[in-house]
Amino acid sequence: MIEAHQLTKRYGDTTAVDDISFTIEPGSVTGFLGPNGAGKSTTMRMIMGLDRPTSGTVTVNGKAYARHRAPLREVGALLDAKAVHTGRSARSHLRTMAATHNIPAARVDEVIEMTGLATVARKRVGGFSLGMGQRLGIASAMLGDPRTLILDEPVNGLDPEGVQWVRRLVRSLADEGRTVFLSSHLMSEMAQTADQLLVIGRGRIIAAGPVQQVIDSVSAAAVRVRSPRATELAALLEADGAAVTSSAPSALELRGIDAERVGELACAHGIALHELSPRSASLEEAYMALTQDAVEYRSDVTATAPTAPKGEDR
Repeated sequence: MIEAHQLTKRYGDTTAVDDISFTIEPGSVTGFLGPNGAGKSTTMRMIMGLDRPTSGTVTVNGKAYARHRAPLREVGALLDAKAVHTGRSARSHLRTMAATHNIPAARVDEVIEMTGLATVARKRVGGFSLGMGQRLGIASAMLGDPRTLILDEPVNGLDPEGVQWVRRLVRSLADEGRTVFLSSHLMSEMAQTADQLLVIGRGRIIAAGPVQQVIDSVSAAAVRVRSPRATELAALLEADGAAVTSSAPSALELRGIDAERVGELACAHGIALHELSPRSASLEEAYMALTQDAVEYRSDVTATAPTAPKGEDR
């Protein structure tokens, strides 16, 4: 379990994390979302004792990270996959880490196999691809068989097979009752992996809760209906309290009513339906709506390409 109470971090006049409190429970995958500069990395670094809070506290499994006698057995973290001596082999790096906690060499072999590093375990890390570096970072996080995992962008640089592997891994760890806290900019992946969400913007928590609850808090579910008697059906639905809009003569977009109620009303009045489709907003749509006022670096989509000089191709 990870618990933060009124956690704040300032760098001079800049407030990176602003009085946030949260609890990350065991037995589920909690996704940590937010734009660049929102305070995600700073929060994770404070959890791991790498940055000292200006005020407030954060504990892992009941203690500050530095107070655990064997921290690798309590918390495994991937914060920067490049934070490895490039002249060492993957096996040497893991065995050095293991020696600090009296972790047997057999466990090093286990995590090497688990992460698919067996064929490159004796090669220097400096020659690793981005994806292989990520796998080594996950192996390092898993080395102490910890109760809590903190993973910052774990699928960065991985191919589709690797992304699926990470998804299965974190789900299986949560199913074992461990605490899994991970960040990612891939909304589609987070929607498939996370149970809970913590959304941060400009150092403050914007939203927290189960994935679907966070989505519904921003954009209510809708129902799409097509019928040859759409006008008549629209009047019935409005009388029942639904908000009705129409994008085509036979098509209706409904809010404030569920698909079951629409079907019941249509059936009761003998109205044929050619389509009855419940529609829910995506996590990406909800995320964009939640963070639209918290984006520090915003692209100008209206910008046009510079005009090339005469006689030159653009």
